[in-house]
Amino acid sequence: MKYMFLDESGDPGIRGSDYLIIAALLVDDAKRLKKIIKNMRRNKFRKELKNASEIKANSSSDAVIKHMINELNNLNNAQIHCVVFEKRRNKELFLKKDMNQLYNHIAGALAKQIEIQDSIIIRIDKSKGKQMLRHEFDEYFLYNLKDGSQMRNIEIYHSYSNSWEGLQFVDIIAWSYFQKYERHDNSYVNLIDTDCNLFEL
Repeated sequence: MKYMFLDESGDPGIRGSDYLIIAALLVDDAKRLKKIIKNMRRNKFRKELKNASEIKANSSSDAVIKHMINELNNLNNAQIHCVVFEKRRNKELFLKKDMNQLYNHIAGALAKQIEIQDSIIIRIDKSKGKQMLRHEFDEYFLYNLKDGSQMRNIEIYHSYSNSWEGLQFVDIIAWSYFQKYERHDNSYVNLIDTDCNLFEL
């Protein structure tokens, strides 16, 4: 069984950030991620995380972010897949697609790069409010994920990140790559030793 967690950093609109990053984290044991954050809350970061319902890179200290990256580096068989979407190179897509279609297009391109040879549970940060939009995303993402994969059973959920530690870890990953491309700050991604398949659109 594999577990995938998916999140983004940046925004899909034509204005705002120059880049949109979508990252996927694959692990064999999602409970291990829960244990890491539980230990952080009980020990080293007890004071900082006391009133935080979840860990978000935008509101966390450097120490928390770097600790989570280091813990992820120690996980066996963890994989990162990441797509970097540069808006200036893809202006024509904004004319052809609305924001939801564009997001699905980018996430679908990411899914096409991932090969799964096992059963999988996929959790996506619950950003799409309408059920219809979630259904459209699921169909397109799974269609592209199945290309080149041989999955036995697939489950896909849109979940709140404060309930799933894997979504908090992938938030850190997406944010780290966003810092590299948007802010020209490599200090976080340089710490990532986890196997990463990164490509640009």
